[in-house]
Amino acid sequence: MMFTIIAGIGLAIALYVFVLIHFFVDPFSFRWKAIYGDGVNPDGYEVRGIDISHYQSRIDWPRLRNANINGQPIRFVFIKATEGCTLIDENFNENFYQSRRNDLIRGAYHFFLPSADARKQAEFFLRQVHLEAGDLPPVLDVEKQTPLSPEGLRKAVKQWLQVVEKHYGVKPIIYTGYRFKQQFLSDSTFNSYPYWIAHYYIQELEYKGPWMFWQYTDVGHVDGINGYVDCNIFNGDLQQLHALTIKEEDIDQIGL
Repeated sequence: MMFTIIAGIGLAIALYVFVLIHFFVDPFSFRWKAIYGDGVNPDGYEVRGIDISHYQSRIDWPRLRNANINGQPIRFVFIKATEGCTLIDENFNENFYQSRRNDLIRGAYHFFLPSADARKQAEFFLRQVHLEAGDLPPVLDVEKQTPLSPEGLRKAVKQWLQVVEKHYGVKPIIYTGYRFKQQFLSDSTFNSYPYWIAHYYIQELEYKGPWMFWQYTDVGHVDGINGYVDCNIFNGDLQQLHALTIKEEDIDQIGL
């Protein structure tokens, strides 16, 4: 009887640990919860920004406009726009408008669903998001692989990128996690695309390839936003950030 009880307790603990690791600390699930305490704030970078979605609820934009991260003003904001083929982030239009109104360099991202058709996802994003001159290139957020094979995922991601690149005439940015990139996207076909790498609780990004942005924490705090917000670093100076943005000639080419 005692052995059965002990075995049952051991099984319950093992199940708890499995769930904790699989859903919260799995190396390929890089949107970790704050189980390690406060996130770090790397020094030595001058251009800071955030990314937001409906999870940040109502934002006090005048306060956010004057906020800073580690003593540096917030220069850019990435905004969730779409997911799959049908979902529009409920706060996208407001956030997209307010970011420009408050003089922040803005960008929009699509959350990629491997279970949905890649071309239809790209076309849905393009119908909902109308980037303008001065905006950052479109972003594809790739965090999940199943139900596709690794090869199938790469093919689908490439298709989304090609459709959106053809429309805007600029290379979209790929957002993904450090280990997810190594596992699923380390293919020469993506070498020409700028990367936005997520990797938390470290002082220096361990990814050794070229990168444009680094999402270094998902537990940041800034004035104007209640609760946590993702914080990011741009790998360059402010002039280089402006140089990355979409130009008037790119917009004229697509007739927007």
